[in-house]
Amino acid sequence: MPRRSPILPAYRRAGEAAAAAADVEPGVGVPMDPTSAAFFDVDNTIMRGASIFHFAVGLARRKFFNMHQIVDFGRRQVKFVLSGSEDLEDMASATASALSFVKDRRVDELVDLGERIFSEEMSDKLIPGTLALAQGHLDAGQRVWLVTATPVELATIIAKDLGLTGALGTVAEVRNGVYTGRLVGAPLHGLAKAEAVRAIADREGLDLDRCSAYSDSANDIPMLSLVGHPFAINPDPLLRAHARANDWPIRDFRRREKVRRIAVPALAGGVGIGLGISAGFAVGRLVRR
Repeated sequence: MPRRSPILPAYRRAGEAAAAAADVEPGVGVPMDPTSAAFFDVDNTIMRGASIFHFAVGLARRKFFNMHQIVDFGRRQVKFVLSGSEDLEDMASATASALSFVKDRRVDELVDLGERIFSEEMSDKLIPGTLALAQGHLDAGQRVWLVTATPVELATIIAKDLGLTGALGTVAEVRNGVYTGRLVGAPLHGLAKAEAVRAIADREGLDLDRCSAYSDSANDIPMLSLVGHPFAINPDPLLRAHARANDWPIRDFRRREKVRRIAVPALAGGVGIGLGISAGFAVGRLVRR
């Protein structure tokens, strides 16, 4: 059982914020099956590696960061990632460091860069097998949502490009179109994802027993357990074992060699990277080359 602490209220607030920020993409009409939907994790489920890692590399190539930021951020994030901590205070500290990159930057600037980076450097990392599953739900008249620790702005770009209903992602506080450097709640990770799915289901009138969810990570067991039809996609060992024990379907769309080649960014994605928790070290290495 989860311990009684500030973690649960922060996760609940993060989930509610994600649902409130989740707009239905223009052109997505009234679904034929209005009470059923599918929820897809992003990193290593619908895209190879950690989406925020790919995004940060793209930002570095466009000189969005300076060297002092990269070195300082990388040092803090490597310490966090190697610790494997899921403690809310540790996550908040690491995320605060990550948010320093976007503090006082305009949202529309990041969205514009995100659209270009996704088109030029991320779209080729999408996993066709998972995309086919998402398309199957759309063809059945169901809504399809991405659910990810990635910033909601980037998650929405991905959802829009794929023709999905929308995205639930980590929400950063914004005032007058500018990032304040603070999160709303916690990163959308673990229990926060389940809270986001619960909140969007309440908003959209979904029957969770009729809904499906897809993920590669044991961290998403709370989200997967919330729906009637959970699926393990390219699962990590813990999720694979849990799926087998609970008779959840398992789908593997990548060879394990590919998973090992992207192990560093994927690991960071699995420990609650929020707004770029894995990116600093990897980007620092890229810029120093």
